[in-house]
Amino acid sequence: MAQNIYDNPDFFAGYSQLPRQVDGLEGAPEWRAIQTLLPELSGKRVADLGCGFGWASRWFHDQGAASVLGFDLSQNMIERARADTKDSGIEYQIADLETLELPEAAFDLIYSALTFHYVRDFERLIRMIHTALAPGGDLVFTIEHPIFMAAAHPHWMLDEDRRKTWPVNGYSIEGERRTDWLAKGVLKHHRTLATTINTLIGEGFELRRMAEFAPTTDQIADIPELAEELERPMMLLVSARKR
Repeated sequence: MAQNIYDNPDFFAGYSQLPRQVDGLEGAPEWRAIQTLLPELSGKRVADLGCGFGWASRWFHDQGAASVLGFDLSQNMIERARADTKDSGIEYQIADLETLELPEAAFDLIYSALTFHYVRDFERLIRMIHTALAPGGDLVFTIEHPIFMAAAHPHWMLDEDRRKTWPVNGYSIEGERRTDWLAKGVLKHHRTLATTINTLIGEGFELRRMAEFAPTTDQIADIPELAEELERPMMLLVSARKR
């Protein structure tokens, strides 16, 4: 079973105050870039893996998706998503992505935001997703970038020129990473960029597009602290299609 840090009361209280949870999708700087990776949604059957508060699930349905099924390991997340959703075309279920099994060819789009790096067995998950997608179906997901999460102690440092620098060490050593973020010992699973992409290809996906999120000039003008995101990629955005 994956670590269920989101049902830790202290963690959940802090997480709920993040801008992307208070303001929804507009509070997520990468959302504009994600939208460029998404297929046409009209009439599509969508699964949202790691749906959180349901922001994306509701957006998909507003854009014309025929149905949306959101999954999250956290009871806190699912309860909040259900409370904030009034549309009968959207359903939510508690599920562990380490063991989740979806029906064959049941979805046209499977989406996930910043969740897959919590999953230990990425290969099993991608194989299951491939089976659950209809022929020609799309997988769009975001994860913490491998460069961002590789280091044992990821945090900004100052180099000889007093410039902010992000450490990259242990990059080729895949496996568990534990960091303190809103709570101590948050468990994630580091994989190299090559492993991530080759797993998709090996399980029958065609890579359509990949992006390493960086804020735009306009975003930095609005939120100056985003400028530090130009120093290293924090998120990897991937769009793939079932062959």
